[in-house]
Amino acid sequence: MAVRVVRLGTPRAKDEGLRIGTVRRPPRGVPKSEFASGDWYDVWFPNLSPSAETVKFAQSAQTPAQWAAFAKKYRAEMAAPDAARTLDLLAALSHQTDFSVGCYCEDEAHCHRSVLRALLAERGAKFA
Repeated sequence: MAVRVVRLGTPRAKDEGLRIGTVRRPPRGVPKSEFASGDWYDVWFPNLSPSAETVKFAQSAQTPAQWAAFAKKYRAEMAAPDAARTLDLLAALSHQTDFSVGCYCEDEAHCHRSVLRALLAERGAKFA
């Protein structure tokens, strides 16, 4: 049992479990009926996505300092009570079932999912 952090739209791993899209918007040009079958996500959960303003900040980050500033902003958003409880829940679930969380970005190191991975790890999540 574990959580995986994945790139949405990529082939699913064996025993990956439910795929949760932690993105602000659904994939462009993909009919809703094909989100799961196209390996995008089974459940859309934008609550764990950075706000639109913070996404723009991340997309413009060109230096390590700017990326660190983005990570700080995103962490602050995820410290809000509802987000923090969701992260706690996912960390606990990772010890009971297989599931994945993800985003569209090609490079995880320059994507909110790298920070999401760290936030889950800090809460004791088990990773595949």
